[in-house]
Amino acid sequence: MTELRRRMMEDLQLAGYSKSTQQSYLDAVRVLAKYYKRSPDQLSEEEIRRFFLYLVNERHCARSTVTIYLCGIKFFFETTLKREWTVFKLVRPAPSHKLPPVLSREEVRAILGLVRKPITRMVLTLIYCCGLRLSEGARLKVEDIDGGRKLIWVRRGKGGKDRSIPLPERTLELLRSYWKQFRPKGYLFPSGDAGHINPATLQTTFKAAVRQSGIKKNASVHTLRHSYATHLLETGTDLRTIQMLLGHQSPKTTSVYTHLTAPLVERLNLSLNEIMSDL
Repeated sequence: MTELRRRMMEDLQLAGYSKSTQQSYLDAVRVLAKYYKRSPDQLSEEEIRRFFLYLVNERHCARSTVTIYLCGIKFFFETTLKREWTVFKLVRPAPSHKLPPVLSREEVRAILGLVRKPITRMVLTLIYCCGLRLSEGARLKVEDIDGGRKLIWVRRGKGGKDRSIPLPERTLELLRSYWKQFRPKGYLFPSGDAGHINPATLQTTFKAAVRQSGIKKNASVHTLRHSYATHLLETGTDLRTIQMLLGHQSPKTTSVYTHLTAPLVERLNLSLNEIMSDL
């Protein structure tokens, strides 16, 4: 490990970033150095500008990817190297307004029913039933399940925040059966060197089940979280409660689900059919 990388890692730790964010920011600076084949502290502001033009115009990176590069490289130059450069105020990834895919309740059940391994099926089921992020589901510990109060605790979720989520009765029954069969200690879903099940394995398994189901949607494990929120909204749960359950900082993030509910589409279709009926 180079001295620069060590210093940046320490700065990220002191700033309180999660391990995954630390790694993403370090990787961004590593890619920058690889692109120019020079140590990043030797690069000029103009070279940084040209690198971001390369990301946008040649690699056609998604907004989220450019944002990660911007945050990581900006942190390195401004915090670790103490360089205040104008270019970081200039780079603004174009906003994206794509709506995420959502699965119906029947599609969720069909996909989960195709997952054969009990441990994998249980963690994917829990991710859907509690609206968890992929990493949150994989890192759950046995102690995070409060069966008496029918709650699940997410420790140090995104932004380092804890939150509790109601645990449906049926999901609790499935968890108890799972625990009786496997008797996990520590991590609820143990596996591999990290101690818990690999998120990449969950993603691969889920996407294979989607293909096998014949459902023509670009669904990932995160789609289960979107579907959870949408299904709650369809049954009358208010947006503020859904925001709290998902751990969203801003209500704007949660409001996307108002565009995705089936009842809204059905009401709109009825109105349109009535308006256009005499054409």
